[in-house]
Amino acid sequence: MGDELARQRRELPWVAIDKEYRFDTDDGPRTLAELFDGRSQLLVYHFMFGPSYQAGDPVNSSIADGLDGLLPHLHARDVTLLLVSRAPLAKLQAYKQRMGWSLPWVSSANSDFNFDFGASSTEEQVREFTAPLEGELPPIVAQNATAAGTDVLGYLSEAPVMSAFTLQDSAVYQTYATTWRGVEFLMGYYPILDRAPKGRDEGDGWQLWIRRHDEYNSP
Repeated sequence: MGDELARQRRELPWVAIDKEYRFDTDDGPRTLAELFDGRSQLLVYHFMFGPSYQAGDPVNSSIADGLDGLLPHLHARDVTLLLVSRAPLAKLQAYKQRMGWSLPWVSSANSDFNFDFGASSTEEQVREFTAPLEGELPPIVAQNATAAGTDVLGYLSEAPVMSAFTLQDSAVYQTYATTWRGVEFLMGYYPILDRAPKGRDEGDGWQLWIRRHDEYNSP
């Protein structure tokens, strides 16, 4: 069943990306096509680290932990994988150093990339979609907002999104995207826990246990 679903996913129509985007990278400004780094496939994880954040989201950090060691294997299959966030590059670089990651992380602070691909919203948009949920947001929202050093509105201005692209004859196409529960395939610990005797064992405390890898022994 999983193989059949993967086949159907690969047959989704490609969407041409005509808009020009520029990103701040460790090696200077780069276009979307240049982010492929000589390969024909690009997987972008929109890491939740907005302009008002003082640190990366803990759940997104747990995702990056698992992705970091996969780079050689993905490169061997003609796939480039990187993170993108709206925070300034200097903030991303400092947090990356703290976490000890090597995977590429670029800033879309000076472009509409995150907004255009559904990974960022304005605070006005956040107010609109959270108004009907007043008092009903899951506890993980307030917990992670505090951990990221921002308020709830600033925190929810970002969303977890995975975007897939291909580069063909100098043209970039989006081939797939998913968000929220759809990005669980990037959370390597969940399928492992699903096979453990107690499973995820979260109950009503969805993701409340997840910390940055250097914080599990903290009070």
